[in-house]
Amino acid sequence: MAQYAANEIENMPDSPVAREDLGAGGTSRGAGARSPFFWKVLLLSVAVIWGYSFTTMKDALDTIPVFELLYIRFLPASLVMFAIFHKRIIAHFNARNLIVGLGMGALMWGAYGLQTIGLAQTTAGKSAFLTGTYCIFVPFASYVLSGEKLTRYNLGAALLCLAGIGLVALDSVEFNVGDVITLGGAVFFAIQMAVTAKYGRKMDINVITFWMFVGNGVLSLISSLLFETQAPLSVWTPSFIGVMAFLSVGCTCVALLIQNVGLAHVPASTGSLLLSMESPSGVLFSVLLMGEALTSRLLAGFALIFLSIILSETHFDFFASKAASAIVNNLLRRLPGWQFFMRRP
Repeated sequence: MAQYAANEIENMPDSPVAREDLGAGGTSRGAGARSPFFWKVLLLSVAVIWGYSFTTMKDALDTIPVFELLYIRFLPASLVMFAIFHKRIIAHFNARNLIVGLGMGALMWGAYGLQTIGLAQTTAGKSAFLTGTYCIFVPFASYVLSGEKLTRYNLGAALLCLAGIGLVALDSVEFNVGDVITLGGAVFFAIQMAVTAKYGRKMDINVITFWMFVGNGVLSLISSLLFETQAPLSVWTPSFIGVMAFLSVGCTCVALLIQNVGLAHVPASTGSLLLSMESPSGVLFSVLLMGEALTSRLLAGFALIFLSIILSETHFDFFASKAASAIVNNLLRRLPGWQFFMRRP
């Protein structure tokens, strides 16, 4: 059903790739001409930016409610996007871009909403860990939506990464309602990334990112007006306006645009793995800037995360191929349903 709906959207009329991104002879230029490595580095930089912004978000949520924060982030970001890309947005104003972009916005609204509601009922560390589980869900979502192959390597890398995030972020293993809600947010994040990866390769990613911002912003505005008490004007001090400008322009407009363009140029499973570095980046900045202790547990977590990226990118080809296969196979045989993942890619 999901694949059928995706194919129907693809068959809607419009230039599949923005004419502005095509050079002579139909070859890619600009962003489309960059190497995958370039976009992987940028996706990793986005995760670092979000890791740095973790404390900023936490302070902002102590000042204004959840959905008010979201619409103040996304509606100004959409205005910035329109100011930069208005010619493209007007030229490619059609049903397909609206459906995909607003759909992505609805998914992101659900993801951020569930994540933040769950955060009120769980710890910050568990929230970071459970949100990071999207790196497990993305390969499956991409398989359903795009037919992207599930391999032993991207699954093994996701599991290694998840174990590393657990060592870095988890303080306890107790599970409550807030944890379940946060896990639901991770599923929404995963679907949104898979949708972005699928359509961003065939459509103008700048245009659908604009509509994603609009969709998320409008839904957040409606939710805030219906269910929240708006923060008083007294909270809008010059310093708080600066914080919100950073979140809206830096962490939303710039970072999410880079995320979406990057996901259009690398496999979704690889992109989600790099973006999941947000959680350990936040902990690393806490160590560097706030004096948090660098324990052996944190070091072990960072080592597992680093290994997960190496596995995803190299498949451990620098080892003897038989030895590497034996290591991965032995790890995967410990998992339920391991026979499915032992199929050759």
